[in-house]
Amino acid sequence: MTRAVVCAILILCLGVTCMAGEVSIRMIGGQADNAAIEIHGVGAGDFDAKLWRAGTLNIVPDSRLPLIAPRLGGIQRNIYAPAIVDLGDSWRVFFGGWDGVDNGKDRIYSLTTGNFLDFENRQTVIEHGVFVHVCNVSALRLPDKSFKLMCTAYPDPDGLNKPVTFTSPDGNIWNGTRAPYEPKFSDIIKIDGYDKFATADINGMNVILYEDGVYRLYFNNFKDFGKVFRATSTDGKTFKYDNVAVEFSACVIDVKKFGTAADPIYLMGLHMNRDTLWYSLSADGLKFDAPKELVKNLGDADRYIVAIGWVVRDNRLLGFLYGASDTGHLNRNRIFGRWLQKKVVFVASDGSRFEPAAALGPDRQIINIPGDKELDGTFEIFAEDGVTLLGRIAGKATPTAVYVVEEK
Repeated sequence: MTRAVVCAILILCLGVTCMAGEVSIRMIGGQADNAAIEIHGVGAGDFDAKLWRAGTLNIVPDSRLPLIAPRLGGIQRNIYAPAIVDLGDSWRVFFGGWDGVDNGKDRIYSLTTGNFLDFENRQTVIEHGVFVHVCNVSALRLPDKSFKLMCTAYPDPDGLNKPVTFTSPDGNIWNGTRAPYEPKFSDIIKIDGYDKFATADINGMNVILYEDGVYRLYFNNFKDFGKVFRATSTDGKTFKYDNVAVEFSACVIDVKKFGTAADPIYLMGLHMNRDTLWYSLSADGLKFDAPKELVKNLGDADRYIVAIGWVVRDNRLLGFLYGASDTGHLNRNRIFGRWLQKKVVFVASDGSRFEPAAALGPDRQIINIPGDKELDGTFEIFAEDGVTLLGRIAGKATPTAVYVVEEK
């Protein structure tokens, strides 16, 4: 008896699935939503620059709109600028704005999550201090497990927005003070060699990246707009201007490095307070390609997109969080999520195709199945481009059941 025949008998008699190509899928029970099935094991694999250069990305919106809402304790509720740090077994999400406070002065907050399904340890990290606002956080965890934040603060002594920086050995003590730290004018950074820095207005755009023992700062200047600049520092406080990284009229808000030391690839995320996010790639971290459109808004709730933060683990780009608002005043922001995933489609025996409806965190996908009846058919599993077929497996779609995709 051939393996194919054995598989067919198992499927018909026991509901067992069989390997097809590179992947398999099996039911693991559980309780998905009514009239839906939930697929686990769909998270993105290693960063594939070819997909990003081609723009063929299966990006699925999280089912929770928003993913993270402001706390309700205070009357001011407006959060955005997510910056996500991989802790190895979890992530720490830093963000800025008004997280349920009693006045509209931006601060920096954080929470932790092991899976982007549940969130814990919500806290205020940086107060506004001598400034009216401290926001637009970019966050690092360094090789020695310490933390580095680069934010923007308003106003400096000349009434302008400027980058400020904060360091912590353990995530609790910031610039020598237990959180929440009260910023000072002395926290403002310096950039030598960029002659417009003293009069620069730097708000909504600043990125800190650490590589090869130095810090890279990517920034814009509203008074010299249309370009993203880069500067380099050995201490993360005083920078030396490098050059223009890319000419594009949008604000840089995150840069991550993938690949290997011999073949690196840098990914930049940009926004412009409108309905679109963009990305750009670079082989050296200094000269970036012309940006491409990443996504547009989903609806009215995220009509005005004001920030993006990449979600990374090891050499994998799992997706991104972004701040967005339903108003052009940009004062009712929430944090939304979208995930780069393999694509699972269920094709019923009558030819009906059931495509993914949404994601639930980076590793789970939801397919709506009408009614409450089990359907015979085939699961089709595609790579992160949504096109390359990895496997086609006969099986049953049972509403409210949970399945898992497994690779060889």
